Amino acid sequence: MLLYIHIPFCDSKCHYCAFNSYTDRFHLKKEYMNALKKQLKFELKNSLKNDLIETIFIGGGTPSTIKASEYEDVFEIIRPYMQKNIEITTEANPNSATKDWLEQMYKLGVNRVSFGVQSFNDEKLKFLNRAHSAQTAKKAIKNASCIGFNSINCDIIYGVSGDSFESLKIDFDTVFSLPVTHLSAYSLTIEEGTKFFNKSSVKIDDEELSYKIFEYLEDNGFSQYEISNFAKSKEYFSKHNFGYWQHKNYLGVGAGAVGCVDNKRYYPKKGIEEYINNPIDYEIEELTDDDIKVEKILLGLRCVNGFTKSLLTKDELERTEYLISEKKLYEYDGNVVNKNFLLADELALYILQ
Repeated sequence: MLLYIHIPFCDSKCHYCAFNSYTDRFHLKKEYMNALKKQLKFELKNSLKNDLIETIFIGGGTPSTIKASEYEDVFEIIRPYMQKNIEITTEANPNSATKDWLEQMYKLGVNRVSFGVQSFNDEKLKFLNRAHSAQTAKKAIKNASCIGFNSINCDIIYGVSGDSFESLKIDFDTVFSLPVTHLSAYSLTIEEGTKFFNKSSVKIDDEELSYKIFEYLEDNGFSQYEISNFAKSKEYFSKHNFGYWQHKNYLGVGAGAVGCVDNKRYYPKKGIEEYINNPIDYEIEELTDDDIKVEKILLGLRCVNGFTKSLLTKDELERTEYLISEKKLYEYDGNVVNKNFLLADELALYILQ
């Protein structure tokens, strides 16, 4: 079982961000954390059954806007249910992840940190409405390494107006010079409800740029294991994300989080006030066998997992065999795998037509 904890508070709203986050609800932090602990206890009692928690991911929003001391009770609640050698990740923004905050989170058991850097170009950071500078980001990453974090992720966003392969190489070269073991490189997406929505000029659609980036990262020791994720070695893969791709059960705690247990997906209230009033009031979505199959195939084609042929109907198997014969897909130990993750959606649509 995986556990995701959502912290919906942010110092500023990035112009591309469509996540459930708020910059004007800081006065509700204490009440929110109390509600979160109430939901957490409920989930661990009613949904965990005989499982143990394999991974924890604290995301947002910005988890580093919450004092580390506020997480102490959260970890006390979870600790009896943790597997040994558990992966515990927290997202953090460089401006709020102080050395003291990182030290305290490390002492609580957090052993992986993911920094929302996005760029080391101050002009680009300003354009994206990020609240930190390039220098702050470098300092935060170095602090984390000095404290003892040896699993450090850095998010970089590309495909933004003004980006070129040469300018992005500067960002990636900076990453290579830092104690970063994992890199998430995301192509900018324009989503409804964001500042960038209806501003198509802010995005560059250039598939060739993606291929150049992937090759450059590979040449510099970061192997791609999912469409947006790269790691220095297998030990630095995100175990939490792998759990999602393998369709494992996961608990979702917090406003706007999502959980999925025994093929039932549940959604706590998104609004902070609504969530505080009733943190265990969910919308439930029943997943059909076909829903699950589609997700397993689509997610499998987006990462190194692949999918098993036993999922397929006779017609789907024939189309898959054709793709294998054309070297669009490959077969290893009964699993069908994809080496070109950018084609994942197209390949899935062809198989499932």
